[in-house]
Amino acid sequence: MKVAITCPAFLPATQFGGILFLALDIAKELAKKKCDITIYTSDLDFENNLKTFNKNLLRIEQFEKFVIKRFHVNFHIELFFVTLGMYKQIIYDKPEIIHTIGIRGFQALISALISKLYKIPLVISDQGGLHTHPDSKKIGKKKILYKIQELIIKFIINQSTKIIVANEYEYSIFSKYCNTKKLEIIRNGIDFDEIKICPFNFKEKYNIENKMILFLGRFAEVKGIDMLLKAYSKLIEDKKFDNTVLVIMGSNFGYQDKMNKIINKMNLENRIKIIEKPNREDVISAYHGCEFLVLPSRWEMSPLTPLEGFACKKPTISTRIHGIPYVVKDEENGLLFNLENISELEQKMKDLLLNDEKRIRLGEEGYKMVENICNNKIMCSKILKTYENIINLKLKD
Repeated sequence: MKVAITCPAFLPATQFGGILFLALDIAKELAKKKCDITIYTSDLDFENNLKTFNKNLLRIEQFEKFVIKRFHVNFHIELFFVTLGMYKQIIYDKPEIIHTIGIRGFQALISALISKLYKIPLVISDQGGLHTHPDSKKIGKKKILYKIQELIIKFIINQSTKIIVANEYEYSIFSKYCNTKKLEIIRNGIDFDEIKICPFNFKEKYNIENKMILFLGRFAEVKGIDMLLKAYSKLIEDKKFDNTVLVIMGSNFGYQDKMNKIINKMNLENRIKIIEKPNREDVISAYHGCEFLVLPSRWEMSPLTPLEGFACKKPTISTRIHGIPYVVKDEENGLLFNLENISELEQKMKDLLLNDEKRIRLGEEGYKMVENICNNKIMCSKILKTYENIINLKLKD
């Protein structure tokens, strides 16, 4: 089966986040199942920032058992990376199915146009949240852009053959846009075999001798870093937590200056370790080295970070909003707190720092969830079955 996977960014731009890793895990696993997989994407490099488009990256690259085809970004509006060259290449390659990941990207629009004109089935996986993202509520330029995107999104959804959603929350969102017969719940999965092995001793590399709380994500307001900093500042007022350090890992999405100002204002410079643009081995080693993760997001659809932490037997503290409770289950594999409730977040951190038995139990349950449900092998087996059903129906027509 010949499959085109389209996404806004791919390797080496690992800091782009969930869309990239979802595409990577699908491509790797389906290629093992003898599918002919090609990734069509931009040449985002992320060496310095979100505007680093690198013409020196290989245009065509064989990666493991699949192919990456990169196209230079002609121009971009925010994260809408316009790659015009992709259109002719996909048509020339004649895939049997197009699977687009990240419905807000230009790549999803191109995929839908090709699907309509050339009668190629279109599958959607979304990590963007449609109208639920906080930016869609803002006024000014971003509000206008989201209104325009709304029209594009409706076209893409209407053109799709199947929409893969990661949980019931996402199902409810898409059900407002289309007939629910188009929707299929397939839980997000991660590369369990890769992440459960620790590459090196993270604490030793970064000279950390104390207990470690980990935040991993974009430096963006939507990720709730300010809530975490306020809660952590209150936490360490208690001398019992003098042996606790907060590690913040990620890349700047426009919030780093504000984050640093908060850290300086609270005199936290000597209690926090910031690691910018960490490589993949650093990330996996940090999962293994921490006591637990904190994901204080103001918005998430189906986050992959807690799943990766679970693969290392580490629980996550997160917010009780949107799609998060379908991944982080309160008192089962992690703890949830109410959005903006700093005192509650502080108490949850205290709970896991003081209760080793509970922390270990939650981590073990998370591990079982990834081992039995949320891994790339199970996810991709279901996706392949979806592809096969679509092809069989097309042949009957």
